[in-house]
Amino acid sequence: MKLNRMSKEELELYSYIDLTRMILEEEKKTLNTPTIFRKICDLLELSDDEYTDKIGDYYTSLTTDKDFVLLDDGNWDLRDRQPVSAILSEDDDVYEEDDLEDIEEAEEDMEEIVSEDDDDDAELDLDDIDDEDDDDLEDDLTIIDEEELED
Repeated sequence: MKLNRMSKEELELYSYIDLTRMILEEEKKTLNTPTIFRKICDLLELSDDEYTDKIGDYYTSLTTDKDFVLLDDGNWDLRDRQPVSAILSEDDDVYEEDDLEDIEEAEEDMEEIVSEDDDDDAELDLDDIDDEDDDDLEDDLTIIDEEELED
């Protein structure tokens, strides 16, 4: 259904994110943040002050929603309309060479700690556990007949 044919009351039932999705699908092209939000404000008959007050929160909600992707040209599009390579390049973590060296050093340190813990565990002998503690526990136990429980 076309957005401009819907009543204001119907449109108010949708979130800004839902309306954004509908606008991008209807327009069949990418749009920048101010253009999309202006269209939403026009549909919902929001004032210029409301536009100014809410556009920051709107932008934040777009950036946190995984259905949308911000393209290099500053326009938004639906993630499923973009090639995988465009999405991967946005999500890839880029490390500097120094960062990689720090990561490798941290991994080596972790391996040393783990191997030291393994050596400590190997030295633990089950025969070293005191059996006398078990005997003390048995002395504290008392057997009660069912008849005594009913009373």
